[in-house]
Amino acid sequence: MTTEPASASASTSTDAPAEVASARTSATPKGLAAEAARRRTFAVISHPDAGKSTLTEALALHAKMISEAGAVHGKAGRRSTVSDWMEMEKARGISVSSTALQFNYKSGESDPDEPVSVINLVDTPGHSDFSEDTYRVLTAVDAAVMLIDAAKGLEPQTLKLFQVCRHRGIPVITVINKWDRPGQTPLELLDEIHERIGLTPTPLYWPVGIAGDFRGLLRRGEDGAPREYIRFTRTAGGATIAPEEILDADAAATRDGSDWDTAVEESELLSASGQDHDQEMFLAGQTSPVIFASAMLNFGVRQILDTLVALAPAPGPRDDVKGVAREVTDPFSAVVFKVQAGMDTSHRDRLAFMRIVSGVFERGMVVTHAQTGKPFTTKYAQTVFGRERSTVESAYPGDVVGLVNATALAPGHTLFTDKKVEFPPIPSFAPEHFSVLRAESASKYKQFRRAVEQLDSEGVVQVLRNDIRGDAAPVMAAVGPMQFEVVAARMKAEFSVEARMEGLPYALARRTDAESATELGRQRGVEVFTRSDGVMLALISDKWRLQYLQKELPELTLEPLVATAD
Repeated sequence: MTTEPASASASTSTDAPAEVASARTSATPKGLAAEAARRRTFAVISHPDAGKSTLTEALALHAKMISEAGAVHGKAGRRSTVSDWMEMEKARGISVSSTALQFNYKSGESDPDEPVSVINLVDTPGHSDFSEDTYRVLTAVDAAVMLIDAAKGLEPQTLKLFQVCRHRGIPVITVINKWDRPGQTPLELLDEIHERIGLTPTPLYWPVGIAGDFRGLLRRGEDGAPREYIRFTRTAGGATIAPEEILDADAAATRDGSDWDTAVEESELLSASGQDHDQEMFLAGQTSPVIFASAMLNFGVRQILDTLVALAPAPGPRDDVKGVAREVTDPFSAVVFKVQAGMDTSHRDRLAFMRIVSGVFERGMVVTHAQTGKPFTTKYAQTVFGRERSTVESAYPGDVVGLVNATALAPGHTLFTDKKVEFPPIPSFAPEHFSVLRAESASKYKQFRRAVEQLDSEGVVQVLRNDIRGDAAPVMAAVGPMQFEVVAARMKAEFSVEARMEGLPYALARRTDAESATELGRQRGVEVFTRSDGVMLALISDKWRLQYLQKELPELTLEPLVATAD
């Protein structure tokens, strides 16, 4: 991706992400293939508070996108993470939206003649209430970095996300984070991954020093033999890159004696158990390379980047709705995976994030919107780093570009040039929480309706309506209750509308049809709505009521929606 330099406050790097060839040269099949080959597009995913935003910032620090890392948790006196832009995120120290970052990276072990790698990193929401946003992001990436808390191990959201990655065929690199704090033993964590998920963990780097006493990493060779010892030195508050000292086995034994010996023995045990990396098995989703790290101290962060460049797949073909593969060298096409408004408080604009699937994107080009057949001019195209933006001049397969004021675009929409192509839509997930939304003041009704339409099109919540409640009291359906807080906060900040939520006594949603709606409407504990995309949903009070309906009225349509575990 070729961009205009970001402001000095946002970045200390002067390297533009595309410096190999002009957009015109790169538009040839050979040039496109080369541009795609040097890109790595991945998401950072995990259970809340495992350190996703901290890692995102640490990766940006190592790529020299920023000169100093800020703390992540929003505590008094600390800076918020640079990728968090929403005021709620800064106040609570969590991520509730996705942010896309792009930067150059050259591995220290790369051939000097190899081109610089372009890293497209999509940071995802840290709170499980916003997991649907994470699932959308997973439709736009080629690999995932899954963080696991060294003390807590596999947690519910982590398990769900592993299953989503497996279902979508996304290879996963596992990072055991927070190794600078007390936690489980490394072998216990690997056993848990294998037993509960079915993936075979294949560590590439093994910790020297127990959890809470992180000395460094043993770099394992192909046969599990130690290749070197990477010893880290702490910096003040972990604000800068941790210095590394590279030692051979003899020097490591002299320096850290029994800790090094234990690491070597455990590494040999892994090899005896068949837990050495195999690239084909990794890409097939059967194994997961493992790295131990401390994102807060910047220990192991370079090793994560090196692993992504070496092992993560480059952008490849993507099937369209007809099952025909769209090659990266085909004419331009892209899929919208997220729409976000309110990122720039001074302009109230709307940004549609698209993943380039094929061809070359050039700012100002006219593309076709597959869902409407109408032309769309890409005059305002940007890359986003927190609140900082840079204008995108050109982009290639794997890149993520934000289109400004793209009011017609919604998640799952396709853009293309040349012959029509349309990619499969992104499914809406099963909501579990429901509230009626009302404006506090009737005089704000027009702003209220605009706000509801805006948030609905972004996918912040699902909006349901029926004739009884009317447009003045739409029902908000969400995966998690904190989504309702985001709705109220954004309506006030962006539309000056004070709104209140009134919870509804429903816990389940099932897809239904017009033939079943009349009878369902007569049942106690059931209410039928139509979602904004035309799908009819029956809201049901609890699982026992659902079981009763399925047993007593089996002829009625009550189909499950996509579950949170996909």
